[in-house]
Amino acid sequence: MANRRLPMSKIRETIRMSKYEISHRRISKALGISRQKIAEYLSCFKSSKLTCEDIEKLSDSELRKICSPAGSVKSNGRLKILQDKFSYFVKELKRKGVTKQLLWEEYLEENPEGYSHSQFCYHFQQWQKQDKLTMHIDHKAGDKMFVDYAGHKLSVFDLRTGKTREVETFLAVLGASGLTYVEASESQKKEDWIKSNENSLHYFGGVPQAIVPDCLKSAVTKADKYEPDINPEFADFARHYDTVILPARPYSPKDKSLVENAVSIIYTRIYAPLRNRTFFSIEQLNEAIREKLEEHNNKIMQKIKSSRRQLFEEIERHTLNPLPYLCYEFKNYKKMTCQLNYHVYLKNDNHYYSVPYRYKGKQVTLIYTSSNIEIFHDNKRIAFHKRDRTNHAYTTVRDHMPSSHGFVADWTPQRILNWASGTGENVRVICQKIINTRKHPEQAFKVCIGIINLSKKYSKFRVNNACRRANYFGAFSYKSIKGILEKGLDREQEDEAIPLFKNLPDHENIRGKKYYTGGIND
Repeated sequence: MANRRLPMSKIRETIRMSKYEISHRRISKALGISRQKIAEYLSCFKSSKLTCEDIEKLSDSELRKICSPAGSVKSNGRLKILQDKFSYFVKELKRKGVTKQLLWEEYLEENPEGYSHSQFCYHFQQWQKQDKLTMHIDHKAGDKMFVDYAGHKLSVFDLRTGKTREVETFLAVLGASGLTYVEASESQKKEDWIKSNENSLHYFGGVPQAIVPDCLKSAVTKADKYEPDINPEFADFARHYDTVILPARPYSPKDKSLVENAVSIIYTRIYAPLRNRTFFSIEQLNEAIREKLEEHNNKIMQKIKSSRRQLFEEIERHTLNPLPYLCYEFKNYKKMTCQLNYHVYLKNDNHYYSVPYRYKGKQVTLIYTSSNIEIFHDNKRIAFHKRDRTNHAYTTVRDHMPSSHGFVADWTPQRILNWASGTGENVRVICQKIINTRKHPEQAFKVCIGIINLSKKYSKFRVNNACRRANYFGAFSYKSIKGILEKGLDREQEDEAIPLFKNLPDHENIRGKKYYTGGIND
């Protein structure tokens, strides 16, 4: 009972001085306390497993309990009861809404003489540190998936080249259960990166609230502690799976400690067992990885008394969001300016795709997959096309044209010939020959429309006669027929004029047909 009459300040000072390895004799002289009592106090302090800093946080009443021999025995018994619950606490803390405060209150209901909240948290924290469990306990079920590449590479022997090539190793770890996914991939390029992320989600059978990558280029275009720029392809992948990307902060190892710890374990449990085996394809390597991966995920963790797989099935599987019905189709992004003919040029296909004509000269974003082309302006889709790999060709939507161009799009050979017949049969014959001889249909259509429109100035009768004359001399052009009309050659009596030339012999002084068509060429 003597220690109760002793001022608590002296007990605290005794513990503080022991930190500097001062002898019991010197402490006794300095504080006026017997060496026997000093030994008792320090023995109780050592049994409590507390530090000097922890002692400073305790109230006098709490310190008295610890520094009495009976209290020390009682405290050790309480600690054993508390420690037996730590594995249970680990699992419960992963559940949504469960906090240390709630677990402490439930603990006190079962153990009214148990530890105060501060001591409860302290002992739990010490246990976490000893077993490196903090990283697992801090993450709620279904909250985050941590992804990265291992620093060391695996290899595949290529039979075609006779050489060994290195391949990347992708890892994904769920924060709460620690369930791990590992696969080998050809590279860290965007296509392989996104495919590996997708494979991990399908392995887990669901989607977490967030994906936490390191700041590699396939995930982050510009690293920043507060507002990193996410790679647009990876961001689009996240939208498809209804999750978010939360890149680890640069120079912040704690943000990715879980996956880095997993990498260390994978080196031991996958790399080492496979080190003496030769693989001839990446598929063969991944088959071997999957076998060792299952052993890793099913291995019992000593302190928690549960495997990662068991923990996942118990607390995390049901918290993941469902996978979408369709897998993600990789998309490419390009920024470009619309040409003045209201088309954009995709160099990969040597092909042109239309946009509404009012966007000519505007900057747009082209998003394309293996099958589709989407064009966006101001984050709004303005055009959609099926991908066409025809070289130097155009894919044009009629509604994208201005009204005048839309009228041209309606031209067809039959429609042109029908219009020509309305002017005269000779006009139809000329138009048919023009259509047959021009390389590009639109070029022929424009010439035909020009000939038909001459009737607005010269009458249908005269145009028809001009076409008859042009047909005879083989002058199948707008300029030839216009020249005939301007010179009035269409008014000549063809029954009299044309036969004069039929039987004339060839002679260098005889004028050619250009003279009689007004001297006009195509």
